[in-house]
Amino acid sequence: MKTFMLKKEEVSRKWYVIDAEGQNLGRVATKAATVLRGKHKVTYTPHIDSGDYVIIVNASKVNLTGDKLDKKMYYNHSGYPSGLRVRSARTMRENYPVEMVERAVKGMLPHNRLGRQMYKKLFVYSGSEHNQNAQKPETLEV
Repeated sequence: MKTFMLKKEEVSRKWYVIDAEGQNLGRVATKAATVLRGKHKVTYTPHIDSGDYVIIVNASKVNLTGDKLDKKMYYNHSGYPSGLRVRSARTMRENYPVEMVERAVKGMLPHNRLGRQMYKKLFVYSGSEHNQNAQKPETLEV
């Protein structure tokens, strides 16, 4: 019996919506990363982008457990001297909720060309409305 390997021409993609309201950030990000990679399918092939599209809504209402709101820090550096910018998770959730969820999901994807390709199939919105109604996305429970 031969091992099945999916070809990129044979990939069929679906659209899924994840509602992050009241959910933990890590749980939402893990579910989204699994679907983006395609590991939920029986035709999963590691070197092919066989994942589906994911829409995450209500990113501004995501939960963080424990003291993470004040103790978890997000770091950016411009590359210039004294170019370090540090923001707490509370600041990120209030001002940049989309970036916070995107960073969590991106960190769970492969760090190579394939991961960047998978990341392009992620759409995050801070409110409950999204622009992908024409694709008829299915609801995905976390």
